[in-house]
Amino acid sequence: MTLWVLGLNHQTAPVDLREQVAFDAHALPQALASLRALPDVEEAALLSTCNRTELYAIAADGDSLARWLNTHADGLHAYLYRHHDGDAVRHLFRVATGLDSMVLGEPQILGQVKEAWAHARQHGALGNRLDRLFQQTFAVAKRARTDTRVGANPVSVASAAVRLAQNSFTRLSDSTVMLVGAGETIELAARHLSEGRVQRLLIANRTLAHAQELASRHGGYALPLTEMERHLAEADVVFSATASREPVISQTQVKAALIQRRHKPMLLFDLAVPRDIEAGVAQLDDAYLYTVDDLERAVEDNRRSRREAAEAAETIIELQVARYLETLQASRHQQPLKRLRALGDSTRDDVLGKARQQLANGRDAEAVLEFLANTLTNRLLHPPTAALREAALRGDTDLARAADKLFPAQAPYSHPDFSADTPAPTRPEPDDPDAAP
Repeated sequence: MTLWVLGLNHQTAPVDLREQVAFDAHALPQALASLRALPDVEEAALLSTCNRTELYAIAADGDSLARWLNTHADGLHAYLYRHHDGDAVRHLFRVATGLDSMVLGEPQILGQVKEAWAHARQHGALGNRLDRLFQQTFAVAKRARTDTRVGANPVSVASAAVRLAQNSFTRLSDSTVMLVGAGETIELAARHLSEGRVQRLLIANRTLAHAQELASRHGGYALPLTEMERHLAEADVVFSATASREPVISQTQVKAALIQRRHKPMLLFDLAVPRDIEAGVAQLDDAYLYTVDDLERAVEDNRRSRREAAEAAETIIELQVARYLETLQASRHQQPLKRLRALGDSTRDDVLGKARQQLANGRDAEAVLEFLANTLTNRLLHPPTAALREAALRGDTDLARAADKLFPAQAPYSHPDFSADTPAPTRPEPDDPDAAP
């Protein structure tokens, strides 16, 4: 089985396609169960953010994973990237460190990767191999961010949007801003707006208590989402980032708000995937709509300034990828040893159990010890002796040389005769009273 990563992100696919394969917290359990039900998938995890949807799996091949993703949105193949083994490990390390993000070094992605791991673990989709990989990923991301400045003063999508609003046609100190939602992105936007001394802040959310908590921290006014439309005309700037599967702000609502505003311009930032604001809003006069894809240009300057730190982080990641693969390879080489140890343990337990039973039945202790020694020796030596005898018949000298390394000469020692006449131990042992006649 192979480690696979398949996905699409802000670099490979537009937002209208990404939103079709976005999995929220409610959809994740069923999606993970569906993935694990595929016949050639042993383990799986799903990472879904506003900028990417990626599935990580231990599977026979990537084609079935691609077909599974394509059931959620047609025409994905041209936008999908896929990595396996070492490239898959490297990709996950880079994602968690923030090197593959729209905003280079952004800190939120590490938390989102941890959430993806926790969900997969909670719903039984994670096995030992993926679990160990994610644990290693967290350690690598922490080291890269600690040892370099890739995480220093990161610019988030929310802060980029606030900066764009500050540099637009309106001043925050003279503006009313409406925030729709109460999650992490809106929290970041509220913090930057508060620091920018926004004149008035309205926060609308489906759960009023969450809006009230956010408003109390940043000096705003909380509204239930049902009241959002009534207050929309008051907003000079709107930021929206909810987890809704459908738009929460329609073209009709914005058009009505603009009429109430006597066509005073309105700036709208849709920071959600799937999108919160209907795309048709961009066609309205005096409405200026920006999506997360539009904001990528606004953060390009930040990305260039952080490139040197990113290069240092890439070096750390390359080293850690090599170490991970070495550890994985060493683990695979340990499998024959583990099987040998398991065979020895099971043989010992079986023979010891029979010896104890003979003692319990009153058999002479000396005879039981003789049975124990002979039986244990015969059973442990039978497989390698038989294999060496077969190798000698085939003219295979490699196995004999391997045996010399495994069992080096010790005095007194005579080289084993690997002739075809070498007798192999027979089973069952004649001293075993439980053996068949």
